[in-house]
Amino acid sequence: MFKLKPIERDAVPAALAKAERYRLLNEPREAESICQDVLAADPDNQQAIICLILTLTDLFDRTARRDDAVALLARLKGDYEREYYAGVIEERWVKHLLHAGYAMASVYDRLREAMDHFEKSDRIAPPNNDDAVLRWNTCVRLLESENFDPNEEPDYPEVFDDDVPMR
Repeated sequence: MFKLKPIERDAVPAALAKAERYRLLNEPREAESICQDVLAADPDNQQAIICLILTLTDLFDRTARRDDAVALLARLKGDYEREYYAGVIEERWVKHLLHAGYAMASVYDRLREAMDHFEKSDRIAPPNNDDAVLRWNTCVRLLESENFDPNEEPDYPEVFDDDVPMR
């Protein structure tokens, strides 16, 4: 069969720029392939790992590979990055589940998990970096848009009809 061709280590910056462009063009499969090529040439490249995590979250609606994205967190060197991108993965997974028809009540705990990661990452964020605050606010607005009250009992439909005899 065919063999993958390696890229030169000097080509990594240009390849990463292409991967980002493909993400912006909503071509996550191409971005994923480029990130894999970069990581083959430079396995610890933090920018490529982050780009691959984001690319995999772009693919949640097409191929649910949450575990693949989560596994990459261990390769990130900074505590801030691990917490922040763990939150991004959970937030985007929740959005995928909502888009797939799940009710907010069924994914609320995952959204709170994302928000917990954003809170932790905000506490250790580099100066002038409010990315975690922006993501936290997105989660709050998502809850507001769903009119979700975590203290309210879910309204489950009646499963049994009183007119049906017991068996």
